[in-house]
Amino acid sequence: MEDRSELIRQIRKIELSTGILVEGLQSGLHHSVFRGQGIEFAEIREYVPGDDIRSIDWKVTARYNHPFVKEYIEERDQTFYFMADISDSGSFGSETTKQKKILELVASLGFAALKNNDRVGLLLFSDRVEKFIPAHRGRKHLVGILNTMINHKPVSDRTDLGVAARFLAKVLSRRSSVIILSDFISPDFMRPLRILRQRHEVIALRVRDERERELPDVGLIELEDPETGEQVLVDTSDEEFRERYRELVCEAETTLHHDLARHRIHDLAISTDEPYEIPLKRFFSGIAGRRDHYAGIL
Repeated sequence: MEDRSELIRQIRKIELSTGILVEGLQSGLHHSVFRGQGIEFAEIREYVPGDDIRSIDWKVTARYNHPFVKEYIEERDQTFYFMADISDSGSFGSETTKQKKILELVASLGFAALKNNDRVGLLLFSDRVEKFIPAHRGRKHLVGILNTMINHKPVSDRTDLGVAARFLAKVLSRRSSVIILSDFISPDFMRPLRILRQRHEVIALRVRDERERELPDVGLIELEDPETGEQVLVDTSDEEFRERYRELVCEAETTLHHDLARHRIHDLAISTDEPYEIPLKRFFSGIAGRRDHYAGIL
């Protein structure tokens, strides 16, 4: 167990280092990601020219032979959960580990939500749900979440993203936004994500390291899967082998992106060795427009 004062210093450092990003994320995170997610039925009223035809209540319209629409009010506060991968593959990183990058992302988004007085929750997962913290408001609660992420010792080295998605689909009664932070190196998980997406906003932040995408020319090396322990000897001096490896990684990433998009799950790839501030702000500010596009084609 790390010294409590050291943990406080680490969290303070994270808050200070993400302060600039927080200012830029506030409006994008709240108004783009969560807009329309927390809504409450207000009343049924007669249709007036200019109303969105998608809000028409067809049962009431048929009953009175005159168009009526449902009217909703948007809740001022929102709820979202960080679903963070803590499996052993997250310990890899050429400059910064994927686990540290995930912690920075949770801190950045968490402090942005804090300034909007939103509720924040956490789920840590490997091939099982290792820790679940229900969503609440306040700095003390957010600091507790970051404390947990820093201090938690994983029980398992492996990953099963589907287990975590099924858990949240069962326990979340309030409509929420779920932000998944993972390298997505996991057995098939698309069906559980699709079920979770039926009721909740789902966002995938794919944290990766460039060394995983391209092998250096260093001769014979032994590669090991950090989660299964499986080892294989490869010759990295073979240019054709390196090129084929790069192609397979790119194909896998493209397939994952298309699969997520097909289920209306927004995703962003974040590299451990690159600043994420600008891509993250652009990503969240663009979600609202993409949601409008989905509404038009579904």
